[in-house]
Amino acid sequence: MWRRPRVVLWAVVASVGLAFLVALEIASRHYGTPGPITAQAREVIFPPKSGTVLYAAMTLMLVVLTWRQRFLAVGAAVAIDLVFWLVRWAAGAPTMFGNGALIVTLACAVIALTRRTGRERVLLLQGVGLALLLVTGRKTGYTWLEITARTRPLVLDQYIATADHALGNPSWVAGQIVRASGAVGAHVLEWVYIQLAVGAVVVALYQLRKVAVERRFPTHHLVRTFLVIGLLGPGIYMIYPVVGPVFAYGADGGQWALAELWPNTPPPLGTPRAMLFDGVTPRNCMPSLHTAWATAIFIHSRKGPRALRFLGAFWLVATLGATLGFGYHYGADILAGVVFTVTIEAALRAFDRRAVAGDRRGVLLACYGAAVFTALLLSYRFLSQELAALPWLTGPLLVLAVASVVYGYLRTVRLWEREVRPAAVPRPRRETQPELV
Repeated sequence: MWRRPRVVLWAVVASVGLAFLVALEIASRHYGTPGPITAQAREVIFPPKSGTVLYAAMTLMLVVLTWRQRFLAVGAAVAIDLVFWLVRWAAGAPTMFGNGALIVTLACAVIALTRRTGRERVLLLQGVGLALLLVTGRKTGYTWLEITARTRPLVLDQYIATADHALGNPSWVAGQIVRASGAVGAHVLEWVYIQLAVGAVVVALYQLRKVAVERRFPTHHLVRTFLVIGLLGPGIYMIYPVVGPVFAYGADGGQWALAELWPNTPPPLGTPRAMLFDGVTPRNCMPSLHTAWATAIFIHSRKGPRALRFLGAFWLVATLGATLGFGYHYGADILAGVVFTVTIEAALRAFDRRAVAGDRRGVLLACYGAAVFTALLLSYRFLSQELAALPWLTGPLLVLAVASVVYGYLRTVRLWEREVRPAAVPRPRRETQPELV
């Protein structure tokens, strides 16, 4: 079994992932903060940072269980959380839920190793691994953000803000719209922005709804794309550190901000340069991973029922409104985030079709998306003044470059779906009146 290519591949992936977590843990300890492994282990006992994410992760694990086992798991998680809540309330400690979901998920891993065998053990471990990957990915993201703030003192916001003139300064426009919408609009956008994992879990549950019956996971689903986006995105943060308009040009930046301009006055054109910023604010703008994840939700919701398609479209629009309207991102970040997701989707689907001999469309599309993504980042950095000088020309060209990647993806996927769709068998024609033959 250990000589099979698929087993070797997953063994290598698991080893690389573990080494990556250990390296992040060591790096975090070097900067005096707990790493992802320590932070996750603490949430077994101490109040978790987000109980919603822990329950969402447990929900993904439940797709491999029967309905009776699901009710038992959810009941056990709620009971454990109730005990923790009462103890914390009596001790005067901060109350938070989520420990029960994490403990039940870990307990299922123990059950899989001690009480299950064969295919059933592998399936349950896959469900537990899926849940823990979602939680660990979030912790890894937090660690990456801290590392970017500690290791990248210079930020490139002036370059992005200059290039954003070609797009009409959408963050400043969206910020004024959100401010005019009042508290209700701001609260809705804030909830969607913070609870991005909720929308992802809803779509993922629809895609994984048949796992308990078929006893296997589908070849491609949303969680895979989510994890790859979260793995690759922070690495680009290190290469292209940007803090966002609300910090570089707004009140949230404090003494480090160039001026308090956002969202009332777009920054004036000038010669951009890298500027020094504090060691606390994450450099997490380029590309916009919230846009990337929301785009992945939108893509994977297209094959669902009307309600799911509406949810995917709403989550994408609301996330774009929040990222721009709260000043967390520039318009240039949004374009890069869309190309980033579509490229990853194309690469993953091309990998799934690797058994199809001679089919290079997915590989070519992934290479083209990567080239467009690289060209966007280079143009923002080295051609920002030229982009801002001719906005009516360069703005549509930037949008057209992104649209070309999206169009290529849609066209390629439709060709793939047409190839796997079974040919229609003509129905036998019934005679109006039987005749002797």
